[in-house]
Amino acid sequence: MFPGAYDIMNPLSTDQHKTLSILIPAYNESRTIEELLDRILKVDLGHIDKEIIVIDDASTDNTAKIIESYINSTGRKDLRFISSPTNSGKGAAIRNGIEAATGDYIIIQDADLEYDPEDYNELLSPILAGEADVVYGSRPKGKKPHGSLFFWHLAGNRILTWLSNIFTGMNLTDMETCYKLFRSDILQKLWLVEKRFGFEPEVTAKISRIPGIRIVEVEISYSGRSYMEGKKITWKDGIRALYCIIKYNLFFRKTYRDDRHPKK
Repeated sequence: MFPGAYDIMNPLSTDQHKTLSILIPAYNESRTIEELLDRILKVDLGHIDKEIIVIDDASTDNTAKIIESYINSTGRKDLRFISSPTNSGKGAAIRNGIEAATGDYIIIQDADLEYDPEDYNELLSPILAGEADVVYGSRPKGKKPHGSLFFWHLAGNRILTWLSNIFTGMNLTDMETCYKLFRSDILQKLWLVEKRFGFEPEVTAKISRIPGIRIVEVEISYSGRSYMEGKKITWKDGIRALYCIIKYNLFFRKTYRDDRHPKK
């Protein structure tokens, strides 16, 4: 087993109490962050504990103040706050969250209300059943309630997912989904460098190279928002995603943080 690899035959013990680390990268989400935290706290995960980590990416509105006030008013010890001094992008915020996470599993949660925390149990199910190591939440898959996806977002997502599948050999329907749930011992060993939305194709390329990795998709609900409501991803991020698919699948194939000699 090469440096940084995890033992696929010995996943985390199933007889210990488990924790789900929920990473929330936030930038100028003052309108939605409080309601999102309310929704997350209300979700019943059974015997799974929650660790909620909000990473404010140098918001220029009062997002940070709202988060700090929320934590102080609730007194929740499972709520943590990280404040970035400069705006670096979603991928950079996620990396800060990964470093800080102490849970057995890690999930990414956007700070808006497009994705429903009630889907956590469905995402956890394949991992808890010992059937998966990584779970992607698919918007096109299944019949759960969905808000509208803009035509170009939908078309772009399908093209990027198709291209990603060509290189990774996987059969995903939604590579660009926010909802990605990982065993933390896997995710925390990966070498991740993308600062913005390139995180999605980068992490997908790198987990696909792990020998024996089990990746499954489950259907999730989705309520898309408009640019007027604060949506931030643009066509430029689509071009960057295309670049990242090619870059991390063909040229920069370093997978683990302590790989000294990345395989080409």
